[in-house]
Amino acid sequence: MTEGEAEQAGGRLAEQLVRFARLGARAKGMLHVGDFGAEFSALMLLFPLRHLGPMRVTDLAEVKGADPSTISRQAAQLVKAGLARREADPADGRASRLAITQEGLAACLQLHQARNDLISKALSGWPVERVRAFADLFEEFNSSVEALVRCDPAVPARENA
Repeated sequence: MTEGEAEQAGGRLAEQLVRFARLGARAKGMLHVGDFGAEFSALMLLFPLRHLGPMRVTDLAEVKGADPSTISRQAAQLVKAGLARREADPADGRASRLAITQEGLAACLQLHQARNDLISKALSGWPVERVRAFADLFEEFNSSVEALVRCDPAVPARENA
């Protein structure tokens, strides 16, 4: 592949990623999960809490690559909705951690299933070997972007969620 062909292919991919991001925003409304009492962005905090366990808001902000004030506001929504609770940090009793509740775990599982159902529906006409190949390539792409972002000092460590 020539340099020009590589640049053209990269441009095409960039256009498709922008298209995907726009479609993703619209697809959120198709998840049919009901009202959990918190914004969608706040609900996305349930996944790291489920997988990583209770953590301080500052640690959650680091995991999500977001500003702590944004995460704090979203965490308050989760607590108010009963999807998360604050608990004392065993390492420092003056601090608190956010922990997922049983209701939060149920919401997390419901969101996960709705997302998987939507993707399955979108890919229903694809042969399984193409789905596997696409998943492999997309994983490789994401890993490359993560490595680039980690190494580039010009990329801010945190962004607003």
